[in-house]
Amino acid sequence: MKLINMEMPKTLHKRIQSCADHVFQGLIPNWVNYGFTPQGYSYESLALNWEHNPVGRIRLLTQCRQLYTLSHASELGYLNGFEAQIRSLFTFTVEQYFIDGRWIFSRDDELNTLDQKSDAYALAFVMLAFSHYYQLTGDQTALQYIELTEQFLEQNMRHPNGGFYEAYPIETHITRRQNPHMHLLEGFVAAYHATKQAKYITHIEQICELAHQHFVEPHTHTLREFFKADLTLDDETGHLVEPGHHFEWAWLLHQTHNITNRQQDLDLANRLWQSAIQFGQPSNGGIINSFDGNTGETVDAEKRIWPITEYLKACCVIPMSSDERFARIETALAFIQEQYFLDNGRWIEYLDAQNRSKGFPLPGTTGYHIFLGLAEVLKWQDS
Repeated sequence: MKLINMEMPKTLHKRIQSCADHVFQGLIPNWVNYGFTPQGYSYESLALNWEHNPVGRIRLLTQCRQLYTLSHASELGYLNGFEAQIRSLFTFTVEQYFIDGRWIFSRDDELNTLDQKSDAYALAFVMLAFSHYYQLTGDQTALQYIELTEQFLEQNMRHPNGGFYEAYPIETHITRRQNPHMHLLEGFVAAYHATKQAKYITHIEQICELAHQHFVEPHTHTLREFFKADLTLDDETGHLVEPGHHFEWAWLLHQTHNITNRQQDLDLANRLWQSAIQFGQPSNGGIINSFDGNTGETVDAEKRIWPITEYLKACCVIPMSSDERFARIETALAFIQEQYFLDNGRWIEYLDAQNRSKGFPLPGTTGYHIFLGLAEVLKWQDS
């Protein structure tokens, strides 16, 4: 089949450039400037005036998302001159969170140990961040910690009914979620690219199978969030669907296909895309937080920023005409610029259903979503 190169509209090109400036000249440098401490770690939250907003904890997750964002953006050439901050963040993360052979969840604002559990969601981001840190720096220590993290998951957190427990020490009564598995998939993809070890392909295929067999309800093609121990739907919350996670999975399944070549995963990505755009896009723009997977009815019409950045990623990989892709990406970037982005790299985290700001502070974990959404658009533009 002959591919016809359609020329990108100039308005879209300008829109991409101004969003890139917002992230790479505003958001990331300002976060490092105001949100990093002399000890080399990131605050959990900043107020809208860039002042520290103490929340009582400093999570492993936040350090890993910051390390990932700085490492990957530097690796891609979008950032320069952050080598010292990247190394100190890596060192701090290892020294403060890897205790007695495993990763702990959080410290308090004075850096005393707060929560000692090893959290599957956070371990996913250890693998993602350390993989990109290794690819940027060549620091072999990162590979050793990726290996230790994978071994810990395998030896201590495997669930007998498939997938992984939510956290260690194990609590068997806790509601199970698809979300940690989605991010573990992301971590395993990154670890495969960093190490080229075949075991990560096995992990990738196993989690994709969980999506096919358990996470996605086959009649409605909706990705469910909450499950019982045997991965049947949770009685109270099994109907809930987050369209942002549909888009995240759709993009991820394209990443896994590049490794495994499994056509069924691309087919699933398309089904997830279709149901999310059907029920997740309200008439006044953006992406809602959640809907009912059984009825398609909106549950939470408010709009955090991250679902639309995941939508951008999916827009870059899902098969569609050039005209449709141009229109979808330009509309989404316009909504982000007009409704979420403030001056100086700042953003609005949370809109209500009428697209009004809810006055939420800036979480240290959100830059990861904004960066990667834009990085995928830039990669698509370059292709």
